[in-house]
Amino acid sequence: MRKTVVINVVGLTKRLIGEHTPHIAAFLKKGTATFIKPVFPAVTCSAQATYLTGKYPTEHGIVGNGWYFKDECEVKFWRQSNKLIQREKIWEKMKRVDPDFTCANLFWWYNMYATTDYNVTPRPNYLADGRKIPDVYSHPAELRDTLQKELGTFPLFNFWGPKTSIRSSQWIADATIRTDELHDPTLTLVYLPHLDYNLQRHGLDFSIISKDLRKIDAVVQQLIEHYRKKDANIVLLSEYGIVNVDTPVHLNRVLRKEGLLGIRRERGLELLDAGASKAFAVADHQIAHIYINDVTVKEQVKQLLKNVPGVAAVWDDAELREAGLLHDRCGDLVVLAKENAWFTYYFWLDDAKAPDYARMVDIHKKPGYDPVEMMTDPSDPLVMPKVIGKLIRKKLGFRTVMDIIPLDATLIKGSHGTEPKNKADYPILISDGNLGNTGDTIAPTEVFRILEQQLTETATT
Repeated sequence: MRKTVVINVVGLTKRLIGEHTPHIAAFLKKGTATFIKPVFPAVTCSAQATYLTGKYPTEHGIVGNGWYFKDECEVKFWRQSNKLIQREKIWEKMKRVDPDFTCANLFWWYNMYATTDYNVTPRPNYLADGRKIPDVYSHPAELRDTLQKELGTFPLFNFWGPKTSIRSSQWIADATIRTDELHDPTLTLVYLPHLDYNLQRHGLDFSIISKDLRKIDAVVQQLIEHYRKKDANIVLLSEYGIVNVDTPVHLNRVLRKEGLLGIRRERGLELLDAGASKAFAVADHQIAHIYINDVTVKEQVKQLLKNVPGVAAVWDDAELREAGLLHDRCGDLVVLAKENAWFTYYFWLDDAKAPDYARMVDIHKKPGYDPVEMMTDPSDPLVMPKVIGKLIRKKLGFRTVMDIIPLDATLIKGSHGTEPKNKADYPILISDGNLGNTGDTIAPTEVFRILEQQLTETATT
């Protein structure tokens, strides 16, 4: 099989390739490319699972970045077990074809306990005193120790949160190259998240994001140069494109005002009680799964949400089946935002009663995705001294919380999840190999076929 690397540059679109990305632009000019029709929902976990299985969410089961686990009555986001993907992955098929085939997965999601030969993924240490220590999980286990000894500890706080920066993508790229030098896998999957950050913070404002484009372009070039020396096929792709938004929509507040939401009150603060709710929303960027525990309210909920400003559509089984999303994990209804809107998870009506996790980076407790975790309050000139003070207290062993995240969803200027109106905002696939007769746009499931083709190609085209 032909050695192949798949570089996943999150948020990359044709619109973004140009003067600020000279190396990616040169790769595009010399190679072959196609738009990818976004999978629905156009979010990280669903897109990656679709690319790696060649199936839609209705078959592989990854209906979003998180969903309502009905048997546990809990909403869970960003799970890590590869066993959650319910169909065969490309590396499993390739191993059946060629027993010598090997695969390395650097930070693509559902990484843990996969049947890949080498993998690395974020896995913080949560200490008994409340501290969160940056770390990674790897297979084999000693790969983690080798990488962090040579490259330094994985910069977790630059991977997500207000301190996000190029440091995390650079570390992943360096780890990818080192893993390749150590093990020479046939297929390498590498995830570079850097563009995602300021595109969500600022939207398509090139006066701000131009520097981010230049930074990720340099990291991509580093990988391209390494893999060209190894005579590998190089595939550059993305999961979705980000569009400008200006309207956050609070579906759970709408449901709460109709008496449909279950709320627990603890220590004067409020928590969403999903199991006790007649209906509730699991927000995931520009889509939201609506789970209904009381079937008698389904039509009421459907009509209610159709009339919410910022909502483009409310889909039932027929539309979900056609979109490839109908699955037991899916909501009973799925709501789509208008292109300029996105959905928050917010369920409280008074900020003073918001749960403690609302003002923190806490991706596992929040019953929905929260991009505001990348922000601090821009109106607070003392926010950085506060952060420094809290860090000092933590290092001295005092319990403290990093409650620095604002509750202002209007700060977010970019989002994704539905199909953009303009193809310039579609995800893109570029290869230095021959894509064959793909046409202008491919279905997201076709990425699997293209990767299989790249791997079985015997000579450079």
